Amino acid sequence: MTGAAPEAPARDDRRALGLIVLGLLAGAAALWGAGSLTWFTVDVPTATRGTVSAAATGTQLQPTLAAVAALLAAAVAALVALSGIARRVLGVLVGLAGIAAAVLSLRLVAVPPTPAELASARAGLNTPSAPEGVGAVAGTAAPWLAVAGAVVALAAAVLLVVREPRLPKLGSRYAAPGAQAAPSSDPDRAAWEHLDAGGDPTVGPREGEN
Repeated sequence: MTGAAPEAPARDDRRALGLIVLGLLAGAAALWGAGSLTWFTVDVPTATRGTVSAAATGTQLQPTLAAVAALLAAAVAALVALSGIARRVLGVLVGLAGIAAAVLSLRLVAVPPTPAELASARAGLNTPSAPEGVGAVAGTAAPWLAVAGAVVALAAAVLLVVREPRLPKLGSRYAAPGAQAAPSSDPDRAAWEHLDAGGDPTVGPREGEN
């Protein structure tokens, strides 16, 4: 008696796919939002305007954050068209982008910009070096929002790579002409597939279709 060949895992893990999409969108929103917030401020004395506050946003200090956010948003659309190895490659790229965003954000937290860098970044101050009496650089919690977004994106990427064999092929209905999906053993699902294929809703699937 010969053993039957192992069947490929059914692509029905819609919950995992939903979590991946949600993670990518949440990561993109967090990185984009964090990039638009102020990360560091410093008080700078001027000769004509007194003491002014110079601030810099995350995108001004690290433009890569906006690029990663755009990549995550594009990855959501790519999930529809890709499957198999291509989807896993997409997951690896998203994971690397998430790691890069987290590392760059943490590096700014660990080594904040100098007062001179912030003074010349905003408020119209062309200050090549920190003037006398400049205050200390003060940070905000915005970088941690970027780190959180990067971690969420990384988790979504890992889930995509690990669960890809069970993720539904969203673009399967657009397969090349002549390609037919495997018949379903569920009568209700077969009826929906019959309707989706353009069949008459008043006539059920032909015998042998389910």
